[in-house]
Amino acid sequence: MLTTLKNAFKIKDIRNRLLFTLAMLVVIRFGSQLPVPGVNRTYFADWFAAQSNGAFNFFDAFTGGSFMNMSVFALNITPYITSSIIMQLLTIAIPKLEEMQKDGEDGRKKIATITRYVTVGLSLIEAAAMAIGFGNSGLLQKDSVVLDYIVVIVALTAGSAFVMWIGEQITDKGVGNGISIVLTINIISRMPNDIGTLYQQFISGKTVPKGILAAVIILAIIVAMVVFVVLLQDLSLIHISE
Repeated sequence: MLTTLKNAFKIKDIRNRLLFTLAMLVVIRFGSQLPVPGVNRTYFADWFAAQSNGAFNFFDAFTGGSFMNMSVFALNITPYITSSIIMQLLTIAIPKLEEMQKDGEDGRKKIATITRYVTVGLSLIEAAAMAIGFGNSGLLQKDSVVLDYIVVIVALTAGSAFVMWIGEQITDKGVGNGISIVLTINIISRMPNDIGTLYQQFISGKTVPKGILAAVIILAIIVAMVVFVVLLQDLSLIHISE
């Protein structure tokens, strides 16, 4: 991996792509900590901690902690993923879309454009549901007016659209598939917190044999994830260099 990166940095085009990708990932991590105006983040963090449903933890991992922080990137890349799945299903069900997909590069560009619009639509619906549903329970500050709800909806929708745009820019000007890279960095960013949680649940307070066994299993899973990510990035670098 280190040798591949060293050789890649010797080539100007690849070096620029790597630096661009890194810059975009920094922007994503910064946006993941930027709070939505008027939101009571303490309320949402307490509500999230009280949930026993693993689906929320899974969703938060996909958003790189943005969901729990209730940042402008709270929806993150998930609306785009959902939109892509919907378009794949519609392509099978609707003959016109199927023809469009088979219509070469122009057809794929049209489908990509439709996917973007669907993503914005889904983001708007999800943002409105979150703002209204959680807002009535204390997510927004007291004495909130309609304008406060609108600000939250616009911020979450714009944040999701911006993450989608970053993913596409990484694909065009960076390294590999931008959406996959954004998703990967989100999951990796949650690993320190997840490791702490796993330690508290499976290692802390256990007998030495059980603790060692749990630690080995956790370490094996982490190593497998790291190797998988490294292989993906190596394949991306090789593809670009060719």
